[in-house]
Amino acid sequence: MFGPDKCGSTNKVHFILKHKNPKTGKYVEHHLKFPPSVPYDKLSHVYTAILKPDNEVRILVDGEEKKKANFLSADDFEPALIPPKTIPDPEDKKPEDWDERAKIPDPDAVKPDDWDEDAPLEIEDEEATKPEGWLDDEPEEIDDPEAAKPEDWDDEEDGEWEAPKIDNPKCEVAPGCGEWKKPMKQNPAYKGKWHAPMIDNPNYKGIWKPQEIPNPEYFELDKPDFDPIAAIGIEIWTMQDGILFDNILIADDEKVATSILEKTWKPKYEVEKEKEKAEEAAAGADGLSEFQKVFDILYKIADIPFLAPYKTKIIDVIEKGEQQPNITIGILVSIVVVFVTVLFRILFGGKKPAAPVKPAVEVKKPKATETDGAGSNGDKEEKEDEKEETTAPRRRSRRET
Repeated sequence: MFGPDKCGSTNKVHFILKHKNPKTGKYVEHHLKFPPSVPYDKLSHVYTAILKPDNEVRILVDGEEKKKANFLSADDFEPALIPPKTIPDPEDKKPEDWDERAKIPDPDAVKPDDWDEDAPLEIEDEEATKPEGWLDDEPEEIDDPEAAKPEDWDDEEDGEWEAPKIDNPKCEVAPGCGEWKKPMKQNPAYKGKWHAPMIDNPNYKGIWKPQEIPNPEYFELDKPDFDPIAAIGIEIWTMQDGILFDNILIADDEKVATSILEKTWKPKYEVEKEKEKAEEAAAGADGLSEFQKVFDILYKIADIPFLAPYKTKIIDVIEKGEQQPNITIGILVSIVVVFVTVLFRILFGGKKPAAPVKPAVEVKKPKATETDGAGSNGDKEEKEDEKEETTAPRRRSRRET
């Protein structure tokens, strides 16, 4: 299976293949790790997969290489085409007396007699005194003296009218108004619930793992054993119009694919590009074109390999920002925080999350150079659901003017 997939948080150029295990005869689905993204525009694009005799596969978008991988590398495909030599023994069970706790509460520890678990975290500051000039009889808010009852106010329908409240101007020059209470301070006697200190577990045996056994499905491979291409299947799933595709090519010469790209796609793309520039110039008055440049940079940041586990969340945030450009600064801050957090984990020993792998519904096995969608849009716009709220006529507040 090869081609663009952009829907919701999914944004990738799929490359998936099914390979027959010579030991078991079963076909296993293998996904390209960290595939390139679909371009973020409404222009036509061409997608190319080049399969080399040396087990290399190259993914091109508009003739530009976006991904290079090796069929036999476990770093490039999930699961790897060549299974591991050993696997955990499914019959091996953890002994009941196996203790995996590295630390345990000290069984000999005793709570001190003076440890008060009921002492509160905060207590009143007994040394505090009411500031001079505190206005005990003045409320913090008063009725707005300039407010007037609306002429269309109906006491029977709207209730008794009350003037809206404003801050009491007398309180602005005084230390405070209303009932004075002593402030709270941290309780020096607070200790919280007592827990026995942790000590090394004398019975600790480490984290249990089942023993490894030879993998009955293991095999060695010099190059993938592709089945011959018998047909081409096209899978389209969209909730909008304007998605077009044409010129699907399978060839054994990379130059043929390049020639088709130059003759059929590039002239169309150049016309679309000029049209897009004209539209951007017309819309430049509202500044949206400048915002789009920012979003284009953010999409490139989302494609950084070590951010792959967070890519779907980052793209989701960016797409919301495209719909509401006024929150672009917040988007920038959010992505910078994610970037710095991940970088900190990598530099200081944090564990990098595994990249999520999504199963495909349909798999096609390419044999040679495949050029997909010389006229395909390749971009399914995510539309945010609009919720229409229907409510009864609002009853005006008695404080509303």
